[in-house]
Amino acid sequence: MRYDFIVLSLLWLVAVPLLALYIDPRFWWLYLFVVPFSLWGYYDMWQKRHTILRNFPVVGRVRYWMEWLRPKVYQYFIESDWDGRPFHRMFRSIVYQRAKGAIDTVPFGTQYDVYAEGYEWMMHSVCPTDPKTLDHDPRICIGGPQCQQPYCASIFNISAMSYGALSRPAIEALNGGARKGGFYHNTGEGGVSPYHLKYGADLVWQIGTGYFGCRTPDGRFDAEMFKDTAAHPSIKMIELKLSQGAKPGHGGILPAVKVTPEIAKIRGLEPYKTVYSPPYHREFSTPVGLLEFLQRLRELSGGKPVGFKLCVGDPVDFLSICMAMHHTGIVPDFIAVDGGEGGTGAAPLEFANSVGMPLREGLAFVDDALRGFGLRNHIRIVASGKIVTGFHVVRSIALGADLCASARGMMMALGCIQALECNKNTCPVGITTHDPELTYGLVVEDKIQRVYRYHRETIDAVIELIAAAGLRSTDQISRHHIYRRTHMDKILCYRDIYPPLQHNELLSRSTVPPSWQQWMEAANPDSFRTTLSS
Repeated sequence: MRYDFIVLSLLWLVAVPLLALYIDPRFWWLYLFVVPFSLWGYYDMWQKRHTILRNFPVVGRVRYWMEWLRPKVYQYFIESDWDGRPFHRMFRSIVYQRAKGAIDTVPFGTQYDVYAEGYEWMMHSVCPTDPKTLDHDPRICIGGPQCQQPYCASIFNISAMSYGALSRPAIEALNGGARKGGFYHNTGEGGVSPYHLKYGADLVWQIGTGYFGCRTPDGRFDAEMFKDTAAHPSIKMIELKLSQGAKPGHGGILPAVKVTPEIAKIRGLEPYKTVYSPPYHREFSTPVGLLEFLQRLRELSGGKPVGFKLCVGDPVDFLSICMAMHHTGIVPDFIAVDGGEGGTGAAPLEFANSVGMPLREGLAFVDDALRGFGLRNHIRIVASGKIVTGFHVVRSIALGADLCASARGMMMALGCIQALECNKNTCPVGITTHDPELTYGLVVEDKIQRVYRYHRETIDAVIELIAAAGLRSTDQISRHHIYRRTHMDKILCYRDIYPPLQHNELLSRSTVPPSWQQWMEAANPDSFRTTLSS
């Protein structure tokens, strides 16, 4: 588009004098349109704040004109939330405004129908806390008794996104923003690239079923390769991905055309050869095996925090893992819970829409299960899945999370306009493409500032929310602080919707709640394959 514009503008600048001199002098009037548009276009190509304008000079302004014509607070978004209500465009607007450092207040009151089923709100106090007296950089220490190098993480971080799925400048901008803001950057399962290390941000190295970055030629886990990479000082934690919310239970395919020499080197692959990631791990096949593998990763990494990520599926599987923790004494330092509403660059329609437990139910279940087995004090829970605003963070913490991670919000902070071109290598803002004509528009230095501001102002929003509730820290948030309209004439707090289990309640057959009994009877620390009796 840039080259087309340059060619067309030069042609018009030459053609107008020729038309005026040889056909009709009135053609000189065309300069009133040609010159301003040419200058406008060149300015768009040189400015660094707007990727769309750098990639699509003049034409890209049509998008911003349409936004200006709409109400300042968007009314509806193109997708639906899991409770059936429209996913409010205000969320996207808030991210953009915070990332740009603009005013993010809302005029004319709430944009929701507060009497609609599914409306949620937070309880406030008649005696709120002064936000200025609270810690505006709350951090959570991750690392149980078996961890030798605990890590203190921000309560809001960058969720897993691989180099390959995202472009080089997008990864660099996220990493630079995380470094500036003091929060962690999850590498995604594509391995640790030089761009994840460029600015020195804290990293969570995610390892998937393909073992990219620590795999043997036949696709098995390579302990020595893992040990060498895990020793890097920027890598603070290790996350083993069991499943993700966008496509739980489904393996990935990396087409040969995308396995460039650079990607192949980072992931430990052969260039230009299609790679099929299995939907399951080859290094273990039982809950006990999973924990033993995590312990192996902890030892190989020098005692860094290790954990696993999953989208909850069969409750029996997770209870089997908890049972294995109780029996073996091997406990992960953290568990990342992804919701079925989580996103990805490409996923089968049925998996994206109809597989995997939503985040709210998944969080409450994992928190309750760990409490029931007496394990909750040793394990931190990370929430991920459509977390964009400060209220989303507070809501997740109320359901059991200790901290949160966002991919969607961070991509919006980079300038994502949700063009839905992620899987086509044609992302117009250069985030999910490797086309140099499109990545040119993404200026890393500018986007670093946007990621940093979005994180900072979202954390500030969290602090103001807990202060409004009369609290002093995030660990005081509980399920009774969030309310939900479940029907036109019925309101329940989260404590009623998701009744919490008590500490050690699942350790004795006599205290297991009736709704959990069938799951507990089927759970087996030596097998993921146990099925419920009819």
